[in-house]
Amino acid sequence: MRRMITVSSILFAFLLMLLPSYGSAKQEIVYVVPIEDTVEKGLYEFLKRAVKTAEEEGAEAIIFEVHTPGGAVDAAGEIAKLLSNTKLKTIAYINHDALSAGAYISLYADEIYMVPNASIGAAAIIDQEGNTAGKKAESMWLTAMENAAKHSGRDPIYALAMADESIDLPQYRAEKGKLLTLSADQALEVGYTEGIVNNMNDLLKKLGYEKADVRSLDETFAEKLARFITNPIVIPILLSIGSLGLVLELYSPGFGIPGFMGISSLLLFFYGHLIAGLAGYESIILFVIGIGFIIAELFIPGGILGILGLVSIFTSIILAGGNITQMAVSLLIAIGVAILVSTIMLKVFGKRMKFLQRIILTDSTNTESGYVSNRSRLELIGVEGHTLTDLRPSGTVIIDGERIDVVSEGGFIQKNTKVKVVKAEGSRIVVREIADLNKHP
Repeated sequence: MRRMITVSSILFAFLLMLLPSYGSAKQEIVYVVPIEDTVEKGLYEFLKRAVKTAEEEGAEAIIFEVHTPGGAVDAAGEIAKLLSNTKLKTIAYINHDALSAGAYISLYADEIYMVPNASIGAAAIIDQEGNTAGKKAESMWLTAMENAAKHSGRDPIYALAMADESIDLPQYRAEKGKLLTLSADQALEVGYTEGIVNNMNDLLKKLGYEKADVRSLDETFAEKLARFITNPIVIPILLSIGSLGLVLELYSPGFGIPGFMGISSLLLFFYGHLIAGLAGYESIILFVIGIGFIIAELFIPGGILGILGLVSIFTSIILAGGNITQMAVSLLIAIGVAILVSTIMLKVFGKRMKFLQRIILTDSTNTESGYVSNRSRLELIGVEGHTLTDLRPSGTVIIDGERIDVVSEGGFIQKNTKVKVVKAEGSRIVVREIADLNKHP
């Protein structure tokens, strides 16, 4: 009897030990992260933070909700590397379009799911002017698309057709000579999606995460601002405003609206690139030094400090960009636009726009306005006088009791010599000797 009680007690204690483990069973965590708008370095920094957060929280998977027209190739490469390096399960949920760089990123996810009206493809590489890039860049991009398909175990021929219109796949092309873009049904047929779902709830159920702790992670305001500022279209505009402000400031006295406008635009540029992880502290220090030179120019005129300041600022801008060549081109465009716009504003609208009259001196002391630089003495022509000093050939004469600075018509004329005015051109009055020597007391 005693033995039965002991065994029962042990079994009861063992059951009590098991109960907490059942009660504390962890709920699976799934993160939902958006990949939207243009792909650039700012997006990469956001996704880097998202993956790190999911890993630290012990998440089971990350669902990337994709809707993007594409973007920068270098940023897409960094994002693809981020997805391939994480140990978390990655799912690309294409809820609209995954084009160009968006298709490339989606292929690096472990699984791809699409809504019925979604599409994936059209992955040509283009330059900043919207033209197809050179052969070298195209070759590299084709290799990258092929590797992306192989990474996820998919047939690379379709990824190559997305980037090269010469690859013939007539059964999936809407028009010959166009880049391949797959609909959801076509993607399912060729194995470029694991399934078609109607919405996020449908996707979670299909993945077996309907009871999971689903957490959304969105961009902060700073990250959204950084993404906007680092957009390839916004960068030249921001630099043009900054350059225009600095150029106008060089023409205006003191420090006013143009300088504030220029520095504010450039500070926004550096802020966005710093948040996006593009700008280092060395470029910011160089920018601050340049601003210091420009401020010093206000107190020490001469132009040298101002030129050094502009050179420092422009160098810091080039260093802050991810691609030095593209940033240099953007900067040259911005400087050209700034000079052109400032010239038009000064020449055409200078007298019509009141705010320009407050910052730029547009008035001039011309003859039409009643200003005369030198008094014309035409009334002196033919009048006689005598020299007060020797003329070598310039000197002073007395005419009707008035001292007048003159020059001789010929060479040297001695003091106290009688002369006559023969020419008056503004401040230049020419005299001629009319007697050999006439002494005056």
